[in-house]
Amino acid sequence: MADHITHDPIYDTVDRDDFDAMVQVERYARRTGAFDEIISATEDHFWDPLDPAYVDFSQPFDTKNDTIMPREFTIELNCAVADRLDEGQKIALANEVTRFNLSQILHGEQGALSLSASLCHVLYDPGAQEYAANQAREEARHVTAFSRYIAQRWGTPLPVGRTLGALLKELVLAPEVYKKLIGMQMLIEGLAMGAFATLHSKTRDPLLRRTVQLVMTDEAFHHKFGRIWAKRTVPKLTEEEHEKVEAWAAQCFHTIFMNLVNAEQKQHIYPKFGLDWQWVRAAVMEAFGDEDRRRMMKENTNIFRVLIKTLLHGGIITDRTRHLYEAWVDLGQLQQEPEGVVGEDVADAAISELREINRGRKRIGRAFKEIGRPS
Repeated sequence: MADHITHDPIYDTVDRDDFDAMVQVERYARRTGAFDEIISATEDHFWDPLDPAYVDFSQPFDTKNDTIMPREFTIELNCAVADRLDEGQKIALANEVTRFNLSQILHGEQGALSLSASLCHVLYDPGAQEYAANQAREEARHVTAFSRYIAQRWGTPLPVGRTLGALLKELVLAPEVYKKLIGMQMLIEGLAMGAFATLHSKTRDPLLRRTVQLVMTDEAFHHKFGRIWAKRTVPKLTEEEHEKVEAWAAQCFHTIFMNLVNAEQKQHIYPKFGLDWQWVRAAVMEAFGDEDRRRMMKENTNIFRVLIKTLLHGGIITDRTRHLYEAWVDLGQLQQEPEGVVGEDVADAAISELREINRGRKRIGRAFKEIGRPS
């Protein structure tokens, strides 16, 4: 049997193939109310990526002459790589890097969808199962939204990077519930909220800003689910369990931190610019060292800073692994910051707007909108 490490009956599990357990009469009466607030808020932040009342994907952007993100966000343009490119190539490379980053977000959303669906098969408590099903629905619309945005700007997404692909596969297929909840609900969702906050505040493309704003209204609740697990579980861990959870989280952080967006992950975008990825990696490493990483980690929207803060406030970081994170951030400062995740203010503002859009709005099925009501 998998070592789920939950300690709270609301996270009890059954074997994913044990459907008989799901139809036990006594099961239906044991529904937890721990997630009711999150579930009931679903209607407040409903949105449809196929309805232009929420987001209009026909909005243009001149990717030939302008960059979707400011140039400083393309690390390759801040080192010797830029010396080999003309102005048009610099714009094109910057937008290809953005395409890569958004493609990884798209793959991450698919991973979150598949993982949420997998939780529906194993969570025994009806309330926990309903939450997982609810998240799966929301992740599905994120896949649709980012697919449409990438199609509008580039046509197709780029392949998943080796590091992210391996981590997502591990999380989706992991039999242990703690790996799914820490890995996806805390690590990946925390990472995503940092990325979305940066995209929302810095992008030059109003369509991308609107897309991530709407996605953030959902992701803020998904992140809360992970925090609920941490509050109910971490204080009850045995020393041996805490060490296992902490070591696994630290391993995931190190893998993501060192490899998520390096030149090797993006190697398929460089040949069209006449660049060898290994040379690009050397040029970037020459221009940016550990001090530059530490400086960037001071930004409150930095994705890795958000990730560390999530683990710290979740009680997962102790003296055993503290040194691994203190090499990059001031944990004392992070500890003093309010609990929560960057971008929640953006999500709250968008939810208020969605309430107005949804108030009195009669929704009909997409098929009916496209072909009309049958006679």
